[in-house]
Amino acid sequence: MDFKKRFDLTGKVSLVTGAATGLGKSMAEALASFGSSVVIADMNVEQAQRTAEEIAREHNVQTHAIGVNVADESQVQSMYDTIIDKFGKLNVLVNNAGICQKIKAIDQSLADWQRTMDVNVNGVFLCAKYAALHMMKNGGGSIVNIASMSGFIANTEAQCAYNASKAAVVMITKCLASEWVEYNIRVNAIAPGYMKTAMTKPIFEEGGELAHVLNYVPMKRLGNPEELGGVVVLLASDASSFTTGATYLVDGGYTIH
Repeated sequence: MDFKKRFDLTGKVSLVTGAATGLGKSMAEALASFGSSVVIADMNVEQAQRTAEEIAREHNVQTHAIGVNVADESQVQSMYDTIIDKFGKLNVLVNNAGICQKIKAIDQSLADWQRTMDVNVNGVFLCAKYAALHMMKNGGGSIVNIASMSGFIANTEAQCAYNASKAAVVMITKCLASEWVEYNIRVNAIAPGYMKTAMTKPIFEEGGELAHVLNYVPMKRLGNPEELGGVVVLLASDASSFTTGATYLVDGGYTIH
């Protein structure tokens, strides 16, 4: 067997939400590097366009940028209509868009709580549902939800809504995997730990508000965005053809203890 070919995504079309920057961008680059066309969806459509152009140039694949609020059902439907019009199909969804508000529960308003749930839970559900409707017509596909190690543990900082939302993503992943297995749609999740991005790097540096968390990471460092690339390619490709309903922790060992 040619095991390398199992990872090949040539001819596939992948959608990554929240992909203009950060972890989403890195995962989109990984998919493109294995041959997939990539749709970059983000609230910041201008940055999404720049990212799409950069990935097309570096990896010689087709890309497209779309502005979308994943918590708005009509916008999600319109996004998929655009993808099908342009590419004719969708093979992979990476449900990455999400927000985190570090607010003590006693101080958190219901509106703030609902905003987190709208994006992190409702957005994941909506994007997965409408992706599945197209995948069912096309013989199947792969959905990769981005959960978090925070769906398994309570962080040292106050972020109850975020943690609860990511625990919900883990269960949504299992439920959708069960419901859609008959349509050859695999649904899995990645649960990153503390990752180093341009936005988060300052708070983890010495003197930063979260510098102490490295004491709890057995590897004693933050994850790099590209370290999610291998897992997302695995789950998007035929290399994981017997895997569904699983959540892969990528956390430097944080959840070991």
